[in-house]
Amino acid sequence: MKFEPVQNKLKPFSPLTCAADCGCSPVKSITSADITSEFKNETWFTGVIDSPAGPVPQVSTEIKLSERMAHIRSRASSFRMKFSLKPGLYAVGSPASTSDIFVTANYRLSFDHLRKALKGMNAWILVLDTAGINVWCAAGKGTFGTDELIRRIKLTGIEKYVEHKRLILPQLGAPGVNSGEVREKTGFRISYGPVRAEDITQYIEKGYEADEEMRLVKFTMKDRAVLIPMEINMIKEKFLYFISAALLYSALQPEGIIFKDALTSGYSLITACIITVAAGAVFTPLLLPFIPFRSFAIKGGISGAAALLVTEYSTGLFSLISIYFYSAVLILFTLISSYIALQFTGATTYTSLSGVKREIKYSLPVYIAGFFVSSILFIISKISEWGYL
Repeated sequence: MKFEPVQNKLKPFSPLTCAADCGCSPVKSITSADITSEFKNETWFTGVIDSPAGPVPQVSTEIKLSERMAHIRSRASSFRMKFSLKPGLYAVGSPASTSDIFVTANYRLSFDHLRKALKGMNAWILVLDTAGINVWCAAGKGTFGTDELIRRIKLTGIEKYVEHKRLILPQLGAPGVNSGEVREKTGFRISYGPVRAEDITQYIEKGYEADEEMRLVKFTMKDRAVLIPMEINMIKEKFLYFISAALLYSALQPEGIIFKDALTSGYSLITACIITVAAGAVFTPLLLPFIPFRSFAIKGGISGAAALLVTEYSTGLFSLISIYFYSAVLILFTLISSYIALQFTGATTYTSLSGVKREIKYSLPVYIAGFFVSSILFIISKISEWGYL
């Protein structure tokens, strides 16, 4: 799965709108009325905390039905790239100068999971500008990183709100943050909380210590299943283009384009396409630990080939046209399934950047060669269909 940064037009709101040394003109102090006007239509906004250091928006720890629907939408469409909130400082409950500061990304789903986990607590939430990307991916891209954390600490003036010097970051944000540099430049010490926000209460109860279970990055079938809609969303446009191309190929006759003669091969190609998408984007993620080999490309290829062979064995759909057509379908769609599965590397805990690059390096020539061979076989199949062979 690829995560492309969005153009973030959101400006920090509290308590400053620019760094002290930026050279611009002084700005008006933010008031409670300003914050209320800014966030009054937000579902999570419950009011304003008027602390001695300045007003801070207060957030709810309850997730409403409309927000749950937005979560589903963010997982199943490009809405995910717009599902963000303004970076800055927020309050949960009625935090005091001794309350904990939890750091997260300005991806709404990350923010919502955190505020829900803080139910019953009084805490501060420091939201970094990660261009609307979740903590883990943003840490890899560098937007949930050292520079942004230091910048956000200075912009919000968080040291004015607390008397301690400790920030609690999500464990998955660790790859992007140099804790030593943050402490040197801001005085704040970094502690890494559990992998999952739902374990924060237990983490605090254990004296801010995460046990082995809290540090374990799980990737269960449920975790993989919730990512499937986004995988399908990423290829849906290409799917429609392919169906159009399949119909045109099937309708191609010596006399021209005749769609009434395209039913058999057109139906076969569309069926193969649907099977391929299911194999690469659904079956492979769900059965990921059970499919042989470490390579995602090979896993996807196995899923695709198996699904096509089972379909052919049970229906005879592809060889009904010709052996050339069947061979072309098996080669092309096995590789398409492999390619779709390869896209899932960006969403898993099983891969590394170097490993993904290596897979792409070895897989790309195979994809190109397979496309070339299958194209020739499709041409031969069409010529054979016309009776010229």
